[in-house]
Amino acid sequence: MADNVILQLRGITKTFPGVRALDHVDFGLRCGEVHALVGENGAGKSTLMHIVGGIYRPDTGQIVLDGRPVRFRSAHDAALCGISVVFQDLSLMGNLSVAENIFANRQPVRAGAFIDSAALERQTRELLHRFDLDLSPRTLVKHLSAAQQQVIEILKAMSYRPRVLVLDEPTSSLTATDTQRLFRNMERLKAEGTSIVYISHHLREVFQVADRVTVLRDGRHVETSPAAGLTEDAIVKRMVGRTLGNIYGERASEIGPEYFRVEGAAAGRFRDVSLSLRRGEILGLAGLVGSGRTELARAVFGVSPLTAGRITLEGRPLRLRGPGRAIASGLGYLTEDRKGQGLFLRMSVRANCIAPGLARFADRLGLMDERRIGEFAEASRSRFDIVTPSIGQTVGNLSGGNQQKLLLAMWMGITPKVLIADEPTRGVDVGAKSEIYALLRQLAATGVGIVLISSDLLEILGLSDRILVMRQGCIAGEFLRENATEENIVACAAGVGRECLP
Repeated sequence: MADNVILQLRGITKTFPGVRALDHVDFGLRCGEVHALVGENGAGKSTLMHIVGGIYRPDTGQIVLDGRPVRFRSAHDAALCGISVVFQDLSLMGNLSVAENIFANRQPVRAGAFIDSAALERQTRELLHRFDLDLSPRTLVKHLSAAQQQVIEILKAMSYRPRVLVLDEPTSSLTATDTQRLFRNMERLKAEGTSIVYISHHLREVFQVADRVTVLRDGRHVETSPAAGLTEDAIVKRMVGRTLGNIYGERASEIGPEYFRVEGAAAGRFRDVSLSLRRGEILGLAGLVGSGRTELARAVFGVSPLTAGRITLEGRPLRLRGPGRAIASGLGYLTEDRKGQGLFLRMSVRANCIAPGLARFADRLGLMDERRIGEFAEASRSRFDIVTPSIGQTVGNLSGGNQQKLLLAMWMGITPKVLIADEPTRGVDVGAKSEIYALLRQLAATGVGIVLISSDLLEILGLSDRILVMRQGCIAGEFLRENATEENIVACAAGVGRECLP
């Protein structure tokens, strides 16, 4: 094989209703290399890997494996040929154990028919050890955190001992520690001869792990180059077709007086948490995964009840017995899990746009005003630059970046007084991030206070006027924008920062 290429994609084209996702794309993967595939949301990265994994069939083009043309009719066909894919959407089954998920339909057996439970647990523990996960193989997946589930999905793919491993946004829910463990495992697999396709919007990760980089834009191949000869700015320019300036933007107006306060809040993983928010302020909430940030946000929004504490908005106490009351009071919550908890994936863009504020579009008899709904949805599509053939498009067919912008559009529709934005740019490309940051800046300029929860420290530092750090369910430290750095925030989150609260 020329250049020791194990997998070659030639002239791959794939069209969906209203959009050409891939347009004669070429891609080559060498034996024992990590090849990064980058591009904006909607560039065609995931579609190309769905074809590699046997989920989609190309309209035209050829897949060549080991120098021979192949056709995959299913994911099973691809797996039999040594290809494993970790997709963005996890495939785990919550009511099954860790071991049952990792070895689904291929558990070790004895006497020809009976599952060998001891061998199953032993093999599972060996895999868990690769990420230092202190979990019982019998633990049900539904009881795991999002980060732990992400690791289990990766271990499931690794358990096949694949010749080709595709990782599509594998670190989107991982802690920094788990990310480094993944990278060490990738080096180990690479040394064993496994070829890896790595898809990520985190370009710093790309430079840390990749041997070569291929850029896609608008479904077309732009360039393939050695990673060592590229810079982050050069990749971004190839991805978006232009040079991006300061993607975080600048404050456009003065911060107003305090108007929202949480005092002594407690429930589940957090306790005695107090914070305040001023009009037009972006308050960053940093911390390690499991520090209690999302649990606090859900409780403030009324998803789960507070066991202690007090919330006031504009001087009036709020008694939130559910999200409906929170919305009526002027609170919005942009969830970290847009697919599972944020959007109605099987419904249209039009229906999703109005979901949090249905009452605004109903007459006295409760009948929906279809004309107003259509006008609002079209206006939201235009304002938030949601790329879709029509507002009737099913949301599940949108790219991740457009789904995220739609989620933001939904909450803007209720004209919130306070917006809690939990991981607002998770799984979106640098171009979409820039657009989302601009939208958040615009919202803050109107006087809306924003609580920004993010595991991306550069995002926290770039957007926040003030930063609170959570550790083990408590507020561990506070930093103003001018004295906040990655180092002191990480140190505070880990409990070693000198500026942390006692």
